[in-house]
Amino acid sequence: MVMVQMTSDEQLDSNLATMPTGAAPAQVTVDFAGEIVTVDPSVGLTIGREADLVLDADNPFLHRVFLRIAYEQGIWWLRNIGSNLKVTVSANLGEMQAWLSPAGQLALVFPLVTVWFTAGDMTYELEIRQDQAPWESVPIGVSDAGDKTIGSLSLTVEQRLLVTALAEDVLRHQRRGAGLVPSSTDAAARLGWSVTKFNRKLDYLCAKLADIGVRGLHGGPGHLATSRKARLVEYCLGCQMITIDDIALLPRRHRPASSQPAAAGSAR
Repeated sequence: MVMVQMTSDEQLDSNLATMPTGAAPAQVTVDFAGEIVTVDPSVGLTIGREADLVLDADNPFLHRVFLRIAYEQGIWWLRNIGSNLKVTVSANLGEMQAWLSPAGQLALVFPLVTVWFTAGDMTYELEIRQDQAPWESVPIGVSDAGDKTIGSLSLTVEQRLLVTALAEDVLRHQRRGAGLVPSSTDAAARLGWSVTKFNRKLDYLCAKLADIGVRGLHGGPGHLATSRKARLVEYCLGCQMITIDDIALLPRRHRPASSQPAAAGSAR
């Protein structure tokens, strides 16, 4: 894990005050499913269903205008200007992660930032790159016992299978920019588990992650099961706890009998 050297508004104001006033803005590009857009610092860029960058015009759960990238006070910002959806932001090879709620904003200080969010049952991914990152990260201290200052959790084999089953479509379609998070019933069937077993292990994993400070994994009003599963997928992708290589761990899909090669000598 890393810690960004920006811990308060006062520190941010101090850093901004020391930046060269005549410095040209860093070039920022947004990559969604291979469509690359260069952001004009004088106008910024909106992202959504009916925005400068259209992600999915057919998804009614996606805000018309959801995210905005803007250049202000000598730095680029990512703002969540939607009313309901939340955003997972990851940078520095998964070592920094933030959760951006509606009306929240985040300074873009890394060369590459990956953004995930879920609208309905679809999870979207896009990348934000800039050619000049204003800050660098510093490693968090590690004790003699090897314990990290910020808590972490290693997935068991079954936990990794569970998350991979939920994230399989997102992982397979990363370059497409969007993937489907399945229902618990479909994910359990993919693993050959009962729904009861799947939900029990999902509850346990979400509780363990919540214990180390991961937000958005509690059930109850306003936190539906679908949202919880999507948040779990976003978090594990952002931390690189799972990757496309983990798909190989899933059970092989059986082909329908009609697709099997005919036996030698059989009728056609």
